[in-house]
Amino acid sequence: MTSPADDDGRRAAGQPPGEPDGRGLTFDRHLVLEQLGGWRGMVDASLPTVAFIVANAVGGLRTGVWCALGAAVLVLLFRLARRESVQQAFSGLFGVAVAVAIAAASGQARNYFVPGIIRNAVIGVVLLGSVPVRWPLVGVAAEFLAPSHLGSMASHTLPGLRRRVGTARARLHHQPPPAPPGPRPADPQPERHWRDDPRVVRAYGWLTVLWALTFLLRVAVQTPLYLADEEGLLGVASLVLGLPVTGVALAVTLWVVARLHRHRVATDAGAA
Repeated sequence: MTSPADDDGRRAAGQPPGEPDGRGLTFDRHLVLEQLGGWRGMVDASLPTVAFIVANAVGGLRTGVWCALGAAVLVLLFRLARRESVQQAFSGLFGVAVAVAIAAASGQARNYFVPGIIRNAVIGVVLLGSVPVRWPLVGVAAEFLAPSHLGSMASHTLPGLRRRVGTARARLHHQPPPAPPGPRPADPQPERHWRDDPRVVRAYGWLTVLWALTFLLRVAVQTPLYLADEEGLLGVASLVLGLPVTGVALAVTLWVVARLHRHRVATDAGAA
């Protein structure tokens, strides 16, 4: 757990780095990163939808409902067996349960996609709304998960990725995995807040617009298909606009964030 900043994201004046200021506790960004699940988490979240689309096309709505629920339960059991984080699996199971309940109650397979369409519309609007007030939400998330002043993404390789590769190699050669890192020291405080750097705010603003457009694109494509009762095309659009589009947006985001980290490190070094 880490100590919080003041209301606008900055540490209170005169507050020593790493020392709590008595205002409560905030979430540990390293723990949040572990809970997100990475690419595996995104793939796991897509499996119930794939199962529903295929099963509904082959055996009808009832088959699709049970296959979607079964896929979500299997993902949860698989994570439990591997002693991995199940928070995302539980969230996915809840979302699938809501979607199949709506589809089963209405008797129409197309209603399985209604929660996703509404969710994408809300997220897209919220993301766009954060840009004019100079609090781009992609920047807020990025600075929480990987603060740019630390320069953790300034290099071409990431410590977390190296650790995962080392663990995979150890398992392949039947060797004990690398020892986990020890207690993490408190992050040093930045020389200036990321919102005080116009280049950083501008870049995060464009990234937020990019992510907003990916969500709104799904709404723009899927809503006409829903109204036209095109169940098959609706399922195809859900898959095509899911992981592939997310992957492209994520790749662009990582590239831009890496450049911002190098910019912040160079700027702070020059100021020092």
